[in-house]
Amino acid sequence: MTTAGAIRTAPLPFELAGDEPDAHLVLDGARGEPAARCSLWWSAGAIGHFSAADAASGERLLRAACARLADHGCARAVGPMDGSTWQRYRLVTERGEEPPFFLEPDTPDHWRECFARAGFSVLARYCSSVQDDLTHRNARLDGVARRAAASDVRIRAFDPGHAERDLGAMHALALEAFSGAFLFCPIERARFVDQYALVLPFVRPELVLLAEQRGKLVAFLFALPDMCESARGCAPRTLILKTVAGRRGRVYGGLGHLLVDRAITRAAALGFERAVHALMHEASGSRNWSARCGKVFRRYALLGRAL
Repeated sequence: MTTAGAIRTAPLPFELAGDEPDAHLVLDGARGEPAARCSLWWSAGAIGHFSAADAASGERLLRAACARLADHGCARAVGPMDGSTWQRYRLVTERGEEPPFFLEPDTPDHWRECFARAGFSVLARYCSSVQDDLTHRNARLDGVARRAAASDVRIRAFDPGHAERDLGAMHALALEAFSGAFLFCPIERARFVDQYALVLPFVRPELVLLAEQRGKLVAFLFALPDMCESARGCAPRTLILKTVAGRRGRVYGGLGHLLVDRAITRAAALGFERAVHALMHEASGSRNWSARCGKVFRRYALLGRAL
């Protein structure tokens, strides 16, 4: 039997077990349903799998979660984040008029108040923009293409027949490319491959591009159609640019942008009308590049507080 208003450690729902949290907390509501719930990861100081029926319940649970993290030696709490930045994280801070897109974190507006009342503030800001003109061209990319070709860099499409091979190469490059990113932590190859394999049924292989230099992956773009448009009863007309990664070094400079340009050109030929530049850190080079051809329609934040 549960008591309304009690905060308890609860068994983890089966569908969340793959994220391997260290604890799962539930605030029981008056009618037997959880008024708020979250999971905790001691090593990351993370609070994820968060939900709350109202701001007061969310605040109370978050304060209890912070106390539990502090008891396990965490100096800072970060959330909402399902264990790491390889999983779902961030909350919506400015919603705008666009409907949610595929794989986007779509958090209720009152979650912001939950975290604010519990003493959290912004650690990092992110945004998504939409490019409505798929004919936009950056002439500087012609120079990038010539430099890449002179360095024996070749661009090809993702090969579904060798998906594990291509995803494994993407994993190794992603670890290298994102090693300096905020809150970076490595991810095991098998888990990375499994995550991306889940969305492969929705991928158009010709829009996932890999740049290789003498057989070694040096940049990639992972893009896929907005399947939320299919769920609304229409054919996808929006391409989501999900992940762009590339090796460091002058010879590889601009290669990620070149892959985006090539994918957008291909998407337009296939009948796509728009592209979403998804979930960019506002201080990143991708954000600066996107500003030339896209318009921000949604903003997000990752929050934290000292313990």
